[in-house]
Amino acid sequence: MQLSFLRPLYDRPGPWCSVYLDASADTHDAHPALDLRWRALQGQLVDQGADEPTVAALDRVIRGHDPIAGDYGLAAFATAGRVVLTEYLSAPPLRDLASYAPLPHVMPLLAQRGEQVAWVRVLADRTGADAMAVSAGGVPRRAHIVGREDFQLRRVQPGGWSQSRYQRAAMEAWHHNAGDVTAATVELAEKVGADVVVVAGDVRATGMIAAQMPERWQDLVVRTDAGSRAGGADQTRLDDLTVQTIAEVADQRITAALDRFGMQEDIGAGLDAVVTALQRGQVETMLIVDDPSANGELWIGPEATEIAVDPGQLAAMSVADPQRVRADAALVRALVGTDCELAVLGPDEAPDLVDGVGAVLRYADASTPGRGNG
Repeated sequence: MQLSFLRPLYDRPGPWCSVYLDASADTHDAHPALDLRWRALQGQLVDQGADEPTVAALDRVIRGHDPIAGDYGLAAFATAGRVVLTEYLSAPPLRDLASYAPLPHVMPLLAQRGEQVAWVRVLADRTGADAMAVSAGGVPRRAHIVGREDFQLRRVQPGGWSQSRYQRAAMEAWHHNAGDVTAATVELAEKVGADVVVVAGDVRATGMIAAQMPERWQDLVVRTDAGSRAGGADQTRLDDLTVQTIAEVADQRITAALDRFGMQEDIGAGLDAVVTALQRGQVETMLIVDDPSANGELWIGPEATEIAVDPGQLAAMSVADPQRVRADAALVRALVGTDCELAVLGPDEAPDLVDGVGAVLRYADASTPGRGNG
């Protein structure tokens, strides 16, 4: 999981208000219920010492957000009278939460957000296509592609000497239109950095589009005859296949990270080893088991790599006034500051992961600690 979207949270010193709230709007009394939940969280923030301008800024954003149908949640992060980041959650949080702390409490957001996959889906027929692309950050783009050819798109059987000419004209028109769709698909895929391209709809059109995709995209194309551009067509099967394809790509990433971690033979395993690797800028991807009950702590200084398991380590790094913070908050800040990625695992995906945390390293040397020699 790329964490660059969190960078604005670490460009400011804090302290931070972090709020997770069930904002579901699927009942007639949804607004009063949201009001009650938010007022309870406001009280918690005030009790923890949050300043009035920051709580007021959160109040304006939460009460004024654009509601969406169904069950969903909100996550919001604010400091110094300003809401810096707001995220919609695809489902309500496990529980409403309000935190006032030196660092933003982002782990619940990351655990629910999961592995973000950039994708493109193209629903094509012989005249063009409807396309949708979503970046790793969840930003959607849509395109309606009209092929350049609209003459003789249906192969007819006129008979006589002209039959082959009509059929050839139809095939050429299909091919040209497929080329236009392919070009638009590639443009979308490049814009969002797609990890998968689903090409759906008319069998002949999808075959032509897939065949014309540039070589670098060929292995990322998933072709299906699900879906239709016809008015009122049921797209359920296509939607299900798209979700399944995206989930498979996300699972493949997690599996690849676990495989690479396993090849390190316990180097980078455990909290001490991960903290040391973060201090040295060695981490490429950190693995962490999602544990909502986790309450471990670490010590930090002003810089991202100033992270330690005890304040004495920071004193040796000339940090004058170390702060004690949530361990997961400190780890994520260090990841963002050193351009690392994160893989959030379920408890059953890595049951033997020491301390519930590990790191796939960019490099290792003789001084790199592992399990039992940190």
